[in-house]
Formats: sequence, structure tokens, C-alpha cells
Amino acid sequence: MSARWTIAVLVVVIALIVAIWPRQTNTPAPAPNGISQSGSTAVPGLQANVSDEDMANARLQAALEPCPVPVGPTPAGSKLAGVTVPCLADGSPVDLGAATAGTPMLVNIWAHWCGPCRAELPVIDEYAKQVGDRVRVLTVQGKEGSENPFLSLNLLSEIGVRLPTVVDTDSKIAAALGVPRVYPATVLVRADGTVAAVLPTVFDSTDEVAEAVDKYLGVAA
Repeated sequence: MSARWTIAVLVVVIALIVAIWPRQTNTPAPAPNGISQSGSTAVPGLQANVSDEDMANARLQAALEPCPVPVGPTPAGSKLAGVTVPCLADGSPVDLGAATAGTPMLVNIWAHWCGPCRAELPVIDEYAKQVGDRVRVLTVQGKEGSENPFLSLNLLSEIGVRLPTVVDTDSKIAAALGVPRVYPATVLVRADGTVAAVLPTVFDSTDEVAEAVDKYLGVAA
């Protein structure tokens, strides 16, 4: 009888030890502010392989406006001199210094995983329609998220924004314009390629965009 009780006690003790024994977990801790981090918490699909056919279909579906082409020599002192990046619409290289010379420009930098960017891009698009050719509007998929442009194309397709877009794969644009690593961020560039303002903020209306452009570039919508 005592042997049975001994066995029963041992079983209970073992069960308690198993219950309280610390376990390893593969569940990552949530990233601060909801921003995805590298490693196991990376944004799903960033490293996914996308076939040429799927990429071509995504570009066709997005129907982005062509990226700017060189219109003259790069102005002396232009912050974008020597900056060449791929165009999201077709993958072709874009010499930004030469392609954006001579016209004031609004550069909006975003990422496909950024919620505020999704909300702001249609505002930037509407402003571009209002201002016409008085201000060139260029959007940029930032480095964080540039690993898979397929996802960037899908975002623009979903929200119906077809603005000319380039991909800052190596942070060349951000470095040249002095943009902090936040999304979204808008940079106002003078016609000579110098920076008038860096605005790491979210625009909620076209009036806000127009006010900033008028203040820093002197161009009214």
C-alpha cells in the first residue's frame, strides 16, 4: 500500500515539475510602434521570390505613370546629382539629377507596410492633379520595403495611385536629401536641385500639402 502511495506522490511531483518548467518559445515579442523588424519579425513576403510573369502583371495592373527622363544637364549643386535609382513602373534606371532639373519638386517617401503612408498617398495624388506641371510630384518606395517591389506595386494598385515612382534600394535618395528614417516623409526640392524643406509628417488634406509647397517653394496650387 505504501509503495502505491509513494508512486502516486512521485507522479504528482513530476507533473508539477513539468508544469512549472520554463519553456522556450518561437513567438517574437511585438515590435515597438507596430514597425516590423528584421529576422523572424520581418514583413511577410519581403524575401519571397516573384516570377517575371507575376511582376509584369503587377506592373500592368498598377499602370503607373512613367518616371521622369533627363531634360537637360544636372544643375550645379543639385543634391540629386549622380543619384540613379530604378523606376518602379518598368525597372529602368532613372538619373534623378538630370531627370528632375528645372522644376520644383515634391518627393514623397513611403513604404508599402506603412499604414499612414497608405492614407497619405491618395492625398499626394490629388494634390498632383491640382498643381499640374508647376510642381513635379515623385513618390519613392523607401529602402525598408524595397526588397520586394511586387508588394509596392500591389499597394499602389489597391489604393489607385499611379504617380511616377522610384525605388530607393540603397537609401541613395534619403542620404542625398537628408531624410530621416521615418515613413512617410516629404521633401520639397527647388528647381536647382537644392532642398527647401524636409517634412517628416503626415498630410491629411491637399490644403495642407498646398500650404507647405507655397511656404517653402513659393508655388501656389
